[in-house]
Amino acid sequence: MRPIQKIVVLGPESTGKSTLCAALAAHYQTIWTPEYARQYLLEHGTKYTYDDLLTIAKGQIKNEEKSIELLDQKSTDNPGQATTNKLIVDTDMYVMKVWCEYVFNNCHHYILEQINQRNYDLYLLCDIDLPWTADEMREYPDAGPRIELFTLYKELLINQKTPWGIVSGSGDQRTANAIQLINQFLPKI
Repeated sequence: MRPIQKIVVLGPESTGKSTLCAALAAHYQTIWTPEYARQYLLEHGTKYTYDDLLTIAKGQIKNEEKSIELLDQKSTDNPGQATTNKLIVDTDMYVMKVWCEYVFNNCHHYILEQINQRNYDLYLLCDIDLPWTADEMREYPDAGPRIELFTLYKELLINQKTPWGIVSGSGDQRTANAIQLINQFLPKI
């Protein structure tokens, strides 16, 4: 069984993360882990607390682990066939860290521990070059917070060891830019 290459897509809200994840999963014929926060907030309402962010973080980790198991199972079930070894992950604990600190000026120790314990192969930071689209889950339509949040993500990525790149453009061009970064940084195994 080939090792799984985990690719995290992150960035401020309304930067096309989920759309990009779905497109990349289709391109690589693999699965992707959706952002758990959306599911949680749809079920519990959009007024969240600091403690809700810990619950969301744990839900995100649980969903990612389920995706890893599913990808492992596909590989085991089809030993003679070429199966993908890529897992696309919509957000990770860096997103949770930024969210906690931006809204509450604090971050749960669990989230910080997970950042140190979990390993990824590539980060794709979605640029804020797409227009903000209204959605009941989104909080920051103004340019100022979008720029500030993008900068926070970029600083986190600069100060860690995993390769990363910025994905810009719209539609198919955005997907093509992401694929180019994946091909540049991740060897085919």
